[in-house]
Amino acid sequence: MEEIEVSSWLTLDALKKSADIVETVGNLQTDHSLSVFCIIEDDHFELLYSDSASNAIRLYNDRDDFNAALEERKEESGETPFDEEDELNTDDDDEDEEDEEDEEEEEEGGEEGEQEDGRDED
Repeated sequence: MEEIEVSSWLTLDALKKSADIVETVGNLQTDHSLSVFCIIEDDHFELLYSDSASNAIRLYNDRDDFNAALEERKEESGETPFDEEDELNTDDDDEDEEDEEDEEEEEEGGEEGEQEDGRDED
């Protein structure tokens, strides 16, 4: 990978206009940086916009390096989904158990209310 620092977003914008954009990662309002992954002919670029550090143009050697950098930026910005299904299933199971307990309590409370009242609803 080669990296060139640039001072102006206009330079990045000029490249962006002539490129095929693969994906955009980040947000200047919340992350203070934005990476635009794009391709111009056979070259794979990352256009790095930043409001807190220097801007940069990164040229990757091949598609594999480009994809690895894209995944790395996603992880840094929190845009990648959880890889471990166990964590997701565990959270869902806990919520399901809580829902079941709440339903059981409501059913028990409803039955007691009917017995105390002594009237059947027909």
